[in-house]
Amino acid sequence: MFSLKGKTAVITGGGSGIGKAISLLFAQQGASVYILDFNKESAEEVAAQAKKEGRQAATIVCDVSNQQQVKEVMDNIAQKTGGIQLLVNNAGIAHVGNVETTTEDDFNRLLAVNVKGVYNCLQAVIPHMKKAGGAILNMASIASSIGLPDRFAYSMSKGAVLGMTLSTARDYISQNIRCNCISPARVHTPFVDGFIAKNYPGKEKEMFEKLSKTQPIGRMAEPSEIANLVLYLCSDEAAFITGCDYPIDGGFIKLNN
Repeated sequence: MFSLKGKTAVITGGGSGIGKAISLLFAQQGASVYILDFNKESAEEVAAQAKKEGRQAATIVCDVSNQQQVKEVMDNIAQKTGGIQLLVNNAGIAHVGNVETTTEDDFNRLLAVNVKGVYNCLQAVIPHMKKAGGAILNMASIASSIGLPDRFAYSMSKGAVLGMTLSTARDYISQNIRCNCISPARVHTPFVDGFIAKNYPGKEKEMFEKLSKTQPIGRMAEPSEIANLVLYLCSDEAAFITGCDYPIDGGFIKLNN
């Protein structure tokens, strides 16, 4: 079950955190994985790890906010492999602030990466998927569905991801293209550790425990747990699922009252 053998998978932001876990799992399940990331070094480390395990993985430095660059990358991958069957729109950036403290530059930066980046990848890959079908997984967030303090621009961007997911699923259902998204809560990634170290020096352990306990389950998710859900939704076992958003949040949305 959950084999991706014979499929080409493009994973944006696949060089670290959740994207790294997805890249390694997809390669493990037999996909030819293309890791698109802005950070060449981290992406190459992930690809090297996959190759060490006898898997197929390649890296391409790509700025998802650059439409022409994204199109060229997708076209080249499709030409080289004969098609793209899987796309995971994982690349994204975070921001802390309310509407008053969010500058125009902050807002535009979130739009460029988290919204336009997803749009660019969708627009570039769908023409290739129309030939033989495919599955798309967009990374949304619990911020798509509920109000979080000081996440104004981030919530805006992830709400857009949810909307694009539903529209894409509706528009291409007759062409055998499925599109879903997932909405994680806090996930323990290097970004989280860096954020805590920067903003709470000397109180790292205390703040980590505090942030972990905001989720009813009492801890943050591990990247591998997120990757497992992504694998299912991109696999043939999920062939009847499209146009859905799946919270993976330790009970945050429904139980955190």
